[in-house]
Amino acid sequence: MGEDGYVTEDRLVSTGEAARLLGVNRRTLQRWAAEGQITPDWTTPGGHARWDVNRVRREFREQCARDE
Repeated sequence: MGEDGYVTEDRLVSTGEAARLLGVNRRTLQRWAAEGQITPDWTTPGGHARWDVNRVRREFREQCARDE
């Protein structure tokens, strides 16, 4: 996040890049988004999702902790 607390555009990555950094397949990340399990931080006017990988990692850690 930027100093003002907002996600800055340079921190957002494409679905493919987010999937690579998270160690999952791009289609898996797309499916999770379609199922409402995760929401992209921004969607471009062309419909492409952009992700804050740190936020996604945090959410998955929290979800795993709740599932235990």
